[in-house]
Amino acid sequence: MNVIKKTAYGISKKSVFLRNIMRNTINFLKKIRYKLNTVGQKVDNKIIIFCSFNGKLYSCSPKAIYEYMINNPEFEDYKFIWSFRNVEKYKFLENNKNTIIVKHLSKQYEKYLAQAKYWIFNYKIPDYLYPKKNQVFVQCWHGTPLKRLGCDLIHFDNQLNTLKGMKKRYRIEASKFSYFLSPSRFASEKFISAWNLKEIGKENIIIEEGYPRNDFLFNYTKEDEQKIKEKLGIENDERKIILYAPTYRANQHQTGVGYVYKEEIDFEKLQKEIGEEYIVLFRPHYFIANVFDFEKYKGFVYDVSDIDDINELYIITDFLITDYSSVFFDFANLHRPMIFYMYDLEHYRDESNGFYLDLEELPGAIVENEKDLLEAIKQVNYDVEHDEKYKRFNEKYNYLDDGNASKRVINTIIKQGD
Repeated sequence: MNVIKKTAYGISKKSVFLRNIMRNTINFLKKIRYKLNTVGQKVDNKIIIFCSFNGKLYSCSPKAIYEYMINNPEFEDYKFIWSFRNVEKYKFLENNKNTIIVKHLSKQYEKYLAQAKYWIFNYKIPDYLYPKKNQVFVQCWHGTPLKRLGCDLIHFDNQLNTLKGMKKRYRIEASKFSYFLSPSRFASEKFISAWNLKEIGKENIIIEEGYPRNDFLFNYTKEDEQKIKEKLGIENDERKIILYAPTYRANQHQTGVGYVYKEEIDFEKLQKEIGEEYIVLFRPHYFIANVFDFEKYKGFVYDVSDIDDINELYIITDFLITDYSSVFFDFANLHRPMIFYMYDLEHYRDESNGFYLDLEELPGAIVENEKDLLEAIKQVNYDVEHDEKYKRFNEKYNYLDDGNASKRVINTIIKQGD
């Protein structure tokens, strides 16, 4: 079987025509299998299925909506299904009333998918899966976009997809949506454009009520802070905390080699300069985490790549260092400082697909080399409450986030779905 897969993969890389035939055939067969596996399954108005990042994590808006519902007596007779790749890791959720954990893309998963009135996902779903006419598919997405998405892309560098093919898949995905969550007018415009919602008459499916995923940033407690510090083993460390959360870069993968990481920050030098005052929570893509030598910087750099919900890291962080990741939109709700370390800005600005917003709007210093980064860390200003630029940023991008987005979203979905 592995030989067949490798051969098919090799052929598909060499021919767009054969690749499309192969993909369409596989999707057709999977679609038939799904229908056969779920024949006779009736939709139950009180079953909801949740999935975050294709079953990889318990996080984001699906988590926030689920936790709002299980703590609300109004939904005590609902059944909640969670789909995960690693079922055993998330079995603890079955301690919650009416909660069932299933293996992602398994027969059991497909059975519940066919039964659930509501699909609450934050990522694209497989091409062969389509909701029935009486089902409600809520696309939560996973952040306000900085970089261009979907149908807004100018070019697309991928061995297995063409730009035309990728845009077609976004349009197919859009046809499945019942609702699309948005945290702001800005995000709504970009989502409508990226998924071509206006072209298919779906621009009105946007629920612009703030991001459920950010409710926690308004409602967390001191106990929540203590728990995450204990989880990381830093509960007795008095040093300030830096969260370093760079975006994933496709050029970090080399054919025949795998995932590599070029240290664009000299952590050894950084430790000598600021190690007595700060610790660093490093959140790379999990592939990169596997090749980075955290042991070398033990006690200064902590691996937090396996923390499902980045909100837990936000609340204990004194300031954020990122680049093009959309994490800064959410983090800004906490009114804490941030630095944008864009060492490859020229490439991203001129050779990539570009950005949706003017980088001058970013609520923090932009630095392009290690020397300036170190200086920015030493001069970080914690008094962002009086920073007019920061204030304007939140007024434009986070004005709807207030800790109650989950409630507003569910009220809209359930009311319209009944």
